[in-house]
Amino acid sequence: MPQELPIVGITMGDPMGIGPEIIVKALAHQSLYKVCRPIVLGDLQRLATALEQTGRTTQLHAIQAPAQGRYAPDGIDILACSELALPPDIWGRPTRATGSAMVAYVLTAIELTMQKQLQAVVTAPINKAAMQLAGYQFNGHTEIFAKWTQTAKYAMMLAGDRLRVVLVTIHMALARVPHRLNTTIISETIQITHQALKDRFGLTNPRIAVAGLNPHAGEAGLFGSEEQTFILPAVTAAQKAGINVTGPLPPDTVFYQALNGGYDTVVCMYHDQGLIPFKLAHFDDGVNTTLGLPIIRTSVDHGTAYDIAGKGAASEKSLVAAIEMAAQHATQLYNLA
Repeated sequence: MPQELPIVGITMGDPMGIGPEIIVKALAHQSLYKVCRPIVLGDLQRLATALEQTGRTTQLHAIQAPAQGRYAPDGIDILACSELALPPDIWGRPTRATGSAMVAYVLTAIELTMQKQLQAVVTAPINKAAMQLAGYQFNGHTEIFAKWTQTAKYAMMLAGDRLRVVLVTIHMALARVPHRLNTTIISETIQITHQALKDRFGLTNPRIAVAGLNPHAGEAGLFGSEEQTFILPAVTAAQKAGINVTGPLPPDTVFYQALNGGYDTVVCMYHDQGLIPFKLAHFDDGVNTTLGLPIIRTSVDHGTAYDIAGKGAASEKSLVAAIEMAAQHATQLYNLA
């Protein structure tokens, strides 16, 4: 295996969800070993159970550090971060122990990446309730990565080959969104997006669209004042700083324009404004990535899917896409090509 390929750590996510099975399915794609050296951070027994349930005979190679990995497509390298000893037929029932384990996988991956032992992290889905049951008061992966990398300014991007969206606000009640928005946070999101598109996606002059909050982008104040009060000043300031950004644009047309090549990404004011059109275009192959971190982090864009966990029915497409993107970004950022 060429040593210049980035080492990508894949966290197993919730041991009670579909994380283990989509990992073993994804790592059966030999093409991934041509772009990276993947290593799993998780639970050895749970991964072995997933192999049995998906009918695979791949060998597991337990290691103590990334440098010990074989990184060969005939096996899976795993750094065991938990020993849960869960019954093989128990799925979809998170506990404090599984909540602690899923966080341990992530924290270990962050530490190894900050130490340069990994070049990127890919996360399988976690259960927020189990995580909080274990004593971690976070809304999701993004906040964990921000805290442990000491990152104050960051943004969530959902990316596919046709559409990319970035969120100004993430997980909050819709009624709170207008009160959270201000020129500063919108300006910071535009700047983070611009820099990431250049550094990680390799775009020399990224074209950024900014969606309005209200119908018709406020219709000159008729349907709301947020566009004129917060969004337009942020766009104007970014333009003066040399960023190729347009907006605020009507939300009912901007995604169509982006899907047809008019923009490289759309900055959205709230969660569902961006995720509804994105998942219509990229339900199976979308990737969640956190911008603004000092490390590369990508993820699947779906949840733990307790209803099908342990049945071998979950699709690995989003995870494959997330691993490929992590490898591409690490190669771009660290000049490994």
